[in-house]
Amino acid sequence: MSDAIDIIEHMFEYEGMQTAAALRSPGPDRVGRGGAVRGGSGAARAGAARGGGAGAADHLGDARAALDRITSLRSRVTDMESTRVDTAGLPTASALEPLLPGGAIRVGGTYAVPESVLLAITMLQAASASGAWCAVVGVPSFGIEAAAAAGIDLERLVLVPDPGDQWLAVTAAMADVAQIVLTRPLGRVVPGDVARLSARLRQRGGALVALGSWPGADVTLRITSSVWSGIGQGHGHLTERRATVTATGRAGAVRPTSAELLLPAADGTVRTATPVPSVGSGDTRVLRPVAVAS
Repeated sequence: MSDAIDIIEHMFEYEGMQTAAALRSPGPDRVGRGGAVRGGSGAARAGAARGGGAGAADHLGDARAALDRITSLRSRVTDMESTRVDTAGLPTASALEPLLPGGAIRVGGTYAVPESVLLAITMLQAASASGAWCAVVGVPSFGIEAAAAAGIDLERLVLVPDPGDQWLAVTAAMADVAQIVLTRPLGRVVPGDVARLSARLRQRGGALVALGSWPGADVTLRITSSVWSGIGQGHGHLTERRATVTATGRAGAVRPTSAELLLPAADGTVRTATPVPSVGSGDTRVLRPVAVAS
């Protein structure tokens, strides 16, 4: 646990990690360089300044600022840990339930979504709405507004857009404080790392969604075909996409399963697509060949 806190403290110190709500509403509580929360250690710095610049006062102010920062970070970690959803499985969007064994995200499970950020966001939505903390690591293009529109609770969403070459260590640290971690693999993942991270997920009651390939993923969700609608004869705009999402299991443990989804629908949501009527369905007209005069 101490290693996780050290990593989280480092990310807060150098602006590597922020809550999505803080990014959306910048202000005095936004995370900033040199402190967990801007303004949180201002009183300590001001107190040191009033000491007339004496060295002892400066050191005392720095110590108080550091203590305030550490206390704030530990409080955040404790708050994250205390908001776990006590279930055997984590809920997911109803449109994805037919694609996942048991219709839920398995605690300790790993899931791979190679192409679609929207599909990955959809996996997080139901758990976030149920009160779970979520973390996104190594996805600088992750859209806060899109996440909010999808139903993600920004107050319980932690973003680490650029973890650098420490992405795997940061992902493991986030597994200690968030129930679902969405990460983009930024390097080679060896089997030993996968085993250790899976054990941590099981111990902490969480799950991992990889935006890309992941060795030994329990389920991989791929968009195998899609078609957009809305464009007419040279005019109009894209309104919705009908996609076939196929789920495959580890080493063939789960037989491939497919579902037709609107990803997204015209209103921006993701849901199960209604079946497309077959040619001639409900149409009583009979098509006959037409004779052409020679």
